Amino acid sequence: MEKRSDIAVIGLGVMGQNIAQNFERNGYVVTVFNHHPEITAQFMESVGNGRNFFPAFTPKQIIESLERPRKIFLMIKAGDPVDEIIDSLLSITDYGDLIIDGGNSYYKDTERRCKDLESKGRIFIGCGVSGGAEGALNGPAMMPGGMKEGWPMVKDMFEKIAAKAPDGTPCCKWIGPGGSGHFVKMVHNGIEYGDIQLISETYFLLKKLFGYTNEKMSDIFKNWNDSKLSSYLIDITSKILQFKEGDGKYLIDKILDVAEQKGTGAWSVISATELDCSISVITESVTQRFLSSEKALRSELSYTYPRENIILKHEKNHIIELEKALYGSKLICYTQGFCLLKKASEEYNWHLNLSEIASIWRAGCIIRSVFLENIINAYQKDAHLKSLLDDIFFITSLKEALNSWKRISELAMQHEIAIPAHTSALNYFYSISSEFLPANLIQAQRDYFGSHMFERNDTTRGQFFHNDWKKI
Repeated sequence: MEKRSDIAVIGLGVMGQNIAQNFERNGYVVTVFNHHPEITAQFMESVGNGRNFFPAFTPKQIIESLERPRKIFLMIKAGDPVDEIIDSLLSITDYGDLIIDGGNSYYKDTERRCKDLESKGRIFIGCGVSGGAEGALNGPAMMPGGMKEGWPMVKDMFEKIAAKAPDGTPCCKWIGPGGSGHFVKMVHNGIEYGDIQLISETYFLLKKLFGYTNEKMSDIFKNWNDSKLSSYLIDITSKILQFKEGDGKYLIDKILDVAEQKGTGAWSVISATELDCSISVITESVTQRFLSSEKALRSELSYTYPRENIILKHEKNHIIELEKALYGSKLICYTQGFCLLKKASEEYNWHLNLSEIASIWRAGCIIRSVFLENIINAYQKDAHLKSLLDDIFFITSLKEALNSWKRISELAMQHEIAIPAHTSALNYFYSISSEFLPANLIQAQRDYFGSHMFERNDTTRGQFFHNDWKKI
């Protein structure tokens, strides 16, 4: 080699291949390696020849190809494969070498790896990467966290390959210690689950309740993408709905209604439970993917419990109210995601900058949307904001959406169309903005059967009482 490589990318699936090309296009010499040597050879033949790539076919060749301190970027399946690769690298890397996990690893695994590698003199970063294959190639949103001494080693590289926000700012910021980078990526994916579910429920109302054609629905989503709902997911929904195959028929109508998942949404739900945080929209969205997989049972029960299909008359007002309802629900989904980030930051002492996290998500990632600017502004005005629902933009927007939100939910229930993410968002809004909830009865029941005690509203908080209920 005339020049040693700046970085190695291990794992040449679609994401790995694309991020390797992104590094190379931005002026870096890149070593590429895959566990299956034929994939490395295929990569070099298809895109690598004549460019600044070095193919490695053994771990030793990876190490020998790199400038020191070495920088190794893993783009492999989360879980045991990451540990196996790290173990194989430990014996051939040196003190001060940097290993970066760019996959969708569970943040607790990243915490463990940080501690383990620090004790062995290596530097470790867990970097959330969002934007799918297109983002990896042309600019993803990047969320690095872990051992901070690694950040100066890759800061310039990451900022070059990252997506750029409309103001030119790289969509990449240092998140914090330990597993914080992968935690933020996990929450991003949780919000993504909720956003996708909300959009799909809105599509279903347009189709089943109002009888709009695919072409008309595509136009509706296209118009919404020029409004306050503007986002990547709204944009691609419009494009999906108008896509036809060679036979002239819409592809969307041929896709089986079973949605798969890779686990990051469920991780968000587990983490929220551990942190006593309600993310009901995300939870419901994960549950709906489980339910979608029960296709045979759903088909059987649809005959057991037949429904009357009623198509309502098209009215312009319905489109306006659907837009407002979707907007209100999306605001709640993001509110819950940022609530989870705030709780984790406090629990794990990460000192997350919520405004900067929102700024990272403005481009490159799946949940990029126009109102992220409003979230940035909210946390810039008050970094210790208890909830986004306390911000004036959210207050004004939710009050404006509320009546339409209620009417759409009522219509769906009247006509037996399930929109669980929308109604979950609305119920969260009602609950979180209610001074009184029926939890007093829950605690009374717990004290009755389990002597779990209760606080009283006529004494100061923190005093607990038990009642002998059987004296009644």
